[in-house]
Amino acid sequence: MAFLRYLTFLALAAWVGGLAVLGGIAAPVVFAGLQAEHGMAGREIAGLLFGTMLERFQYVAWGAAAVLFLSYGLRAALGPRPRRTAVRIWTVTAMLAMSLITMFVLIPNIELIREGLDGAVALLPETDPRRISFGRLHGASTGLMLATILCGLGLAWAEMRDQY
Repeated sequence: MAFLRYLTFLALAAWVGGLAVLGGIAAPVVFAGLQAEHGMAGREIAGLLFGTMLERFQYVAWGAAAVLFLSYGLRAALGPRPRRTAVRIWTVTAMLAMSLITMFVLIPNIELIREGLDGAVALLPETDPRRISFGRLHGASTGLMLATILCGLGLAWAEMRDQY
């Protein structure tokens, strides 16, 4: 059982830690560095680069979800069963759903907007529907990332509270 619990913590660390590093360190550094060096073109390149990093990270998230489902399922079957196992499994399901929405809805729609432009999104007038849509999609992506991190932290907290 200790091994399965270790796998649970490892999967949560990879998923939550990876998202935190991407959103809290990589994005600001990439955007600040490229924009300082290349202006608005650098900002556009940073967006493409970070989008690619986020897209590739989704595979890590899916692997972590698989490990979490396996760990919770085996722990429930073999005992001792974690408290509120169903809530934990539904939380992982919600985290996975947010990852899938990011990968298959938000990122492709952001790319569609970018492909239809001759320049950077930031150069569009603030009232341009494409810029507004881009802002909404970006906000949704950020919100899902934060929600996933909070769910993962909640799972880690629940794991730490278990007494075995």
